[in-house]
Amino acid sequence: MKKIIVLAVLCLIGLKSNAQSTEVFFAKADTFFGKHVKNGRVAYSTIKKDAKELHEILDLATNITVNKANAKEYQAFWINAYNLTVIKSIVENYPIKSPLDKAGFFDKTKHSVGGKKITLNDIENKLLRGNFPNEPRFHFVLVCAGLGCPPIINKAYTPNTLEKQLETQTIKALNNPNFIQVNKSKVKISQIFEWYKGDFTKEGSLVDYINKYKKEKLPMKSKVSYYTYDWTLNDLK
Repeated sequence: MKKIIVLAVLCLIGLKSNAQSTEVFFAKADTFFGKHVKNGRVAYSTIKKDAKELHEILDLATNITVNKANAKEYQAFWINAYNLTVIKSIVENYPIKSPLDKAGFFDKTKHSVGGKKITLNDIENKLLRGNFPNEPRFHFVLVCAGLGCPPIINKAYTPNTLEKQLETQTIKALNNPNFIQVNKSKVKISQIFEWYKGDFTKEGSLVDYINKYKKEKLPMKSKVSYYTYDWTLNDLK
């Protein structure tokens, strides 16, 4: 009986400690993004000169564990972890013109995050899209360091604000004339919609999905094509 009580107490202590670490992670990430992100771009050269703060945040994230049953905390943690890890990987290779200039940037290089050794693609496709297949808004908050991606924001995603942030970033992207390019009945859209088409068409067409968020609706018979993705680095100079 005593052993059971001791184990229960230790478990509660562990849960409390992990919750505190998660709160610290979100707070530190929020401060970091606020300092180094402006107008959807990242001050990589500044971070390169002093990467201590970034390393501290990702060191903290190394041993944090989150449970997908607590969906908002889980999603917020991994979205921030993805964006921070992208920044870290760019800084390690800076100066660089594009993340694609580093072989295996997304699919080969492994990172220690959340108690796992994983690639950036693992975070996106296994931990987020794989566990939450009905949440296409991830595509508007995961930032790949290319200008073709929806812009990174200067705040952390947190469990309490995540729903509003997902909605806000999706609305911004789909009402951005550079992201959704309209010329009468011809519409050019990001290759994100081509690569992940299934994420957006579970309940209708791509036009249906876009029109859920677009203020000026696309004609239902719009001819949709895809413009070439811009992998130029989202560098703040």
